[in-house]
Amino acid sequence: MKHGKKISHLGRKTAHRKYMLANMACSLIEHKFINTTLAKAKALKRYIEPLITKSKNDSTHNRRIVFRYLKNKYAVTELFRNISQKVGDRPGGYTRIIKLGNRLGDNASMAMIELVDYNSVYSVGSDSSKKKRRRRKSKSSSQLEDAPAVEEVAKEDAPAVEEDNKENSNENIESESKDS
Repeated sequence: MKHGKKISHLGRKTAHRKYMLANMACSLIEHKFINTTLAKAKALKRYIEPLITKSKNDSTHNRRIVFRYLKNKYAVTELFRNISQKVGDRPGGYTRIIKLGNRLGDNASMAMIELVDYNSVYSVGSDSSKKKRRRRKSKSSSQLEDAPAVEEVAKEDAPAVEEDNKENSNENIESESKDS
């Protein structure tokens, strides 16, 4: 029975599962996103989020704890130098899982797990959004001012075209009446 056991075994023995999660965590730290199955992505999220939280406090003790899990000194260095600086003000939720659909070979549900602060598509900084809003408001107000001018020009052009057509049709009628 699996009462009260929260760990996902992923169909592997303990040692294999630990090394697999360590390797996936190192790849995630290095590349900032990885594609894997949904079950592995969920297990990796539970594995790496506490390590990222530990990296916020850069001490020898925390580095040794994280190294015990990751077993890769380059990943530990990257985590404590760059990633901890970027996620320093975030209170949690450092990773995001995006479902990608099913794999062709065995129909396994695939997912992409990524570090939230490193994605340029979804991450919207407060400064850039304020700038965009200001620009949009100024553009929209200028567009509203420009719109009547365009309509006025169109109205001025339209009667001239209609008058030209009336004159041409009148000339055609007069020439036809003269011919007959």
